[in-house]
Amino acid sequence: MKILHIGASGLVGGFVLSQLLADARVAQVVAPTRRALPTRHPRLDNPVLDFERLPPADASLWRVDAVICTLGTTMKQAGSRARFRRVDHDYPLQIARSALHGGAYAFALNSALGADPGARLFYSRVKGELEQDLRQLPYPSLTFVRPGLIGGQRGRARLGERVAAIVLGAASPVLPRRWRINPAEQVAAALVDAAVQALPGRHVVDAARLHRPPA
Repeated sequence: MKILHIGASGLVGGFVLSQLLADARVAQVVAPTRRALPTRHPRLDNPVLDFERLPPADASLWRVDAVICTLGTTMKQAGSRARFRRVDHDYPLQIARSALHGGAYAFALNSALGADPGARLFYSRVKGELEQDLRQLPYPSLTFVRPGLIGGQRGRARLGERVAAIVLGAASPVLPRRWRINPAEQVAAALVDAAVQALPGRHVVDAARLHRPPA
């Protein structure tokens, strides 16, 4: 398979990239980023792109079998609601449309627990709106992975997540599975499996399933 991976420089994205490159079923990984990745691999194509000026739908970049999207930001990094929505909704949707035009038949999205287009929380509403819009595209295989708090070492610390991780970690034995910390590696594995297996239909992998250790 040839897989387009969007968001390879992030926490989950880094695990997705390493898992894809280790998977014998994947012939090539196309991972466009704003800055060049430190990873070098004979099966990795890492074009440097301006996401505000993505190639047209008929460009060779989009001629892939499947897409994994782990692209996302935070309100602090984005600086405004409009910018947050641009990164977490508009970019992924445009990429999904272009890849579908290029022949992709599977799309796997790293979404979020509580994603709902009717949510009061802006973050959850944007995630839900993206899921809603992606459902309108005729992908034969579409998967939404919805983790809660993602555990792992980020390149850029997020104070709120660190505090939440401490609290949830201490309370983990008594919490329902869906509220426990989801290891980034396990989230990545769910995305990779969804893209490579490309099971027909619409699928949701919720946080409770992501808590389980790898088989």
